[in-house]
Amino acid sequence: MFDKICLILSIIGSLNWGLVGLFQFDLVAWIFGGSDAILARIIYTVIALAGIWCISLLFKNDDEVVTAH
Repeated sequence: MFDKICLILSIIGSLNWGLVGLFQFDLVAWIFGGSDAILARIIYTVIALAGIWCISLLFKNDDEVVTAH
């Protein structure tokens, strides 16, 4: 479950970077009151930690990945 949460956060982060790259619009900063706002910085940090955790998924064996049905 933790892996899925981290993947979702990484996807959200990548979509935000896509908005920044294409439209110069930072959705996280817009929602939380600017990129310098403490809440926005916390969100950026949580998403960065999720991305770092997702690096470990690259090194997992397929046998270790269990899908819930």
